Amino acid sequence: MNATSKARYDVISKKLKESGNKLTPQRLVIARILAESEGHPSVEDIYSQLRKNFPGISQATVYRNIMLLKSLGEVLEIGFAGGSTRYDGKKPYPHPHVICLKCNKIIDPDLDSLLDMTKEIFDESGFEIVTYRLDFFGICPECKEKN
Repeated sequence: MNATSKARYDVISKKLKESGNKLTPQRLVIARILAESEGHPSVEDIYSQLRKNFPGISQATVYRNIMLLKSLGEVLEIGFAGGSTRYDGKKPYPHPHVICLKCNKIIDPDLDSLLDMTKEIFDESGFEIVTYRLDFFGICPECKEKN
């Protein structure tokens, strides 16, 4: 686990403990997977990783634990048409995503202009921006190379 992932894991664990939730082995492994993940895993992805060490765990348990972490503000849920939902435990706050239309890979670009864009939207609309979702869709370099 690298230093950034370890720091996220520590924050999630502390938040669980402070909110009065038990630090069960399954819950801590789910937190670790989310803190380390580069690919915005689905419930199914996390379940597949957990089954090796926790053969009795169910997808429902994984889902409930992710929803608990989401309710604590430690996981960002990214839903897509067709029912596909992915989760981000590294950056549990609104941020842009780039999604491959072929392999569904998701990456987090760093956009310095996002604050300017949010201010511009406020200036034009008068809306107080509370949260946002900004997704860009395209074909990743690996999929482009395959064609």
